[in-house]
Amino acid sequence: MTDTANVAVDERLKAESFGARMLKRPELGAIAGVILVTIFFLVTADSTMFTLSGLMNFMTPASQLGILAIGAAMLMIGGEFDLSIGSMVAFAGLFFGVCTVNWGLPLIIGIPATFVFAGLVGAINGNIVIRSGLPSFIVTLAFLFILRGLSLVGLKMATGGSTQLRGVREAVEGDWLAPFFSGDAFQGLFASLAAAGIVETFNNGTPKVPGIPVEIIWFVIIALLATYILLRTPVGNWVFAAGGDKNAAANSGVPVNRVKIALFVLTACCAAMVAIITVMDAGSTDARRGFQKEFEAIIAAVIGGCLLTGGYGSAIGAFFGAIIFGMVVIGLTYTDFDQDWFQVFLGGMLLIAVLFNNAIRKRVTGER
Repeated sequence: MTDTANVAVDERLKAESFGARMLKRPELGAIAGVILVTIFFLVTADSTMFTLSGLMNFMTPASQLGILAIGAAMLMIGGEFDLSIGSMVAFAGLFFGVCTVNWGLPLIIGIPATFVFAGLVGAINGNIVIRSGLPSFIVTLAFLFILRGLSLVGLKMATGGSTQLRGVREAVEGDWLAPFFSGDAFQGLFASLAAAGIVETFNNGTPKVPGIPVEIIWFVIIALLATYILLRTPVGNWVFAAGGDKNAAANSGVPVNRVKIALFVLTACCAAMVAIITVMDAGSTDARRGFQKEFEAIIAAVIGGCLLTGGYGSAIGAFFGAIIFGMVVIGLTYTDFDQDWFQVFLGGMLLIAVLFNNAIRKRVTGER
């Protein structure tokens, strides 16, 4: 009897190997994907792709998509979808443009107002899903069209008939908040590095890379913050529980409905962040802003390890999933391949990621 008990205790206390622990990490596939894609472009692409300027070239679109993907990943871990996130980029961009150009509001008011506006729309999405019991796929699909249509109508009203609102750059010029959401950070540092011969320069001595695009910095900050929340706070436990088994979570005291609505608000605010950054960089907003980004964001989240069934995933995985997107869409321009291969890659990566994640889930749960 004693021997049997000792064996049982030994089994429970047996330490997992490093490989076994790694296989349970949802971001494993995305990290492997980054490595494979990097090797592919090291072999096939022009060497300038992996210079500092080439790095900034593919990290910029990766960061914009990645901010959306992290919001989508958090919501998917919580067991829901938001197919309106791309249209929200256009709708929030319209609101931000009207705030700065038509109403002449300073950024200290216009930016928080845009986040509040987007958050309210996200809360409406979430409340409809919770109160109606309809799948979030259907509700947010409806909002995909509603918000895109409202963006078209709203732009025509704001501009007198055009679907593009210009003058944002002039409206925010000189605002003390503008450098935090537009342009390049650490320009002084990069100028010093250029003078010291550490970074490449043009013939006139100016650095080829003037600084780090602010969207990359926001991307890293948001990824780290989301990872900390998921892995180190009770809120993160609530998100996983709400997505894994909402009935069991509710019975354990988790405020499931509030968590899900908060995640819809977060996803909408991520879209607002991308809208603000891209509108300020372009100096204008239009009705096609964020077009089809909802699908790319969800695919990046799936590549990053999120299960379509909820309760499993990683913000860091979405981070690497977005980097894969950026590397491929920009990297193809450094090769002789037709850029339309990106569409093939998109579908292929989604299928591989779903198969891989499903295999990992079965391994973790012991399901056959």
